[in-house]
Amino acid sequence: MSQGPLLLDFDDNRLLVPLFGEHDRHLARIEQQLDVAVTPRGNRLSITGKADAQAAARDVLTELYARLRGGAQIEIGDVEGAIRMARARYDESQEREEAAPVQTSPSSSVQSATSSATIQASTPQAGADMQILGKHIANGPTSPAISSGRAAREAAERAAERAAASDARLPEGAVRTKKRVILPRSPTQGRYISELLKHELVFGLGPAGTGKTYLAVAVAVTMLLEGRVDRIILSRPAVEAGERLGFLPGDMREKIDPYLRPLYDALYDMLPPERVVKGLESGEIEVAPLAFMRGRTLANAFVILDEAQNTSPVQMKMLLTRLGENSRLVVTGDLSQIDLPLGVPSGLRDALDILDGVDGISFVRFNESDVVRHPLVTKVVRAYAQREQQLGLQRPDPGPGTRRRG
Repeated sequence: MSQGPLLLDFDDNRLLVPLFGEHDRHLARIEQQLDVAVTPRGNRLSITGKADAQAAARDVLTELYARLRGGAQIEIGDVEGAIRMARARYDESQEREEAAPVQTSPSSSVQSATSSATIQASTPQAGADMQILGKHIANGPTSPAISSGRAAREAAERAAERAAASDARLPEGAVRTKKRVILPRSPTQGRYISELLKHELVFGLGPAGTGKTYLAVAVAVTMLLEGRVDRIILSRPAVEAGERLGFLPGDMREKIDPYLRPLYDALYDMLPPERVVKGLESGEIEVAPLAFMRGRTLANAFVILDEAQNTSPVQMKMLLTRLGENSRLVVTGDLSQIDLPLGVPSGLRDALDILDGVDGISFVRFNESDVVRHPLVTKVVRAYAQREQQLGLQRPDPGPGTRRRG
């Protein structure tokens, strides 16, 4: 049911340009994804649409505004991530309401009347102090009494919670590196970050573009900067993606660098170039093919194995038994993109079967709804998954979520 316009005020006009985006592209994306109409008038936004869509749009805009007040930059990916998180919150809330027994109230017909709310986004220096003015306008003599109704109170509580989270502290699930603050862009990403911080062995499984490796590198960099580990070790099997590259010129490092380029890209996205170079030279940051791990004990390290679907069972067992004191290991992979020769079993699939039920190991599974690359990537992943189902090739992994042992 459509509601009256929800009015959202902002106290710092300088932040409206990055909040709205170039040519209002951020507002356009919110309108498209949430099926609302967002109309800017000076420092005020008018949001019209269904009540739950209005609430989601309000949450997205106030969250992005709080980030800007904290000094962060907003990109279109951040907007899409905030939309995805807001949708998930309201879907969960709706499911709880549907499961709860329905209670009728004499005032229910009055509270469903067309109304509008004005929200003042007044943020002090370090935080986002959102004040809900709660001005409801409705036909009928009882409308002024509704201004302090449940909807306004809940909106005020949510805004206060977001303000407290951004005041001198990082938002929940945020990861700070030298160059940026990284926030989860889907509920599964939020659970993944939580598992990475809590567990010493984590498997991140799912399609390309869901942030499995990127977030793992972000947590590794954070732990290195905080002194919780002494070094980062990034590794992946040197397996070509369905093609033979032949002889590669140069020394050993120049030969293997093309296989490890995605890991370097993630590092340079989170640390200044000189910091990465210094770390590589000192051994504080090590990027190496999986074959170089044999015989080592990896202590006081954060180890990430990327593209694990292209390991053999022997390689996987070898790496899993390298873990030393005060170390963490993250294994990421996509079982739908195995590039091993025909007949060679995947070490990742083998490990999932063997380690199921082992205490202390966490499994986080993503699906196409968690893809944070170009929107077309989500459609491509979904189309291929449907094709695999038709051919009976669907991988046995369950849906998105977290399975934790211990």
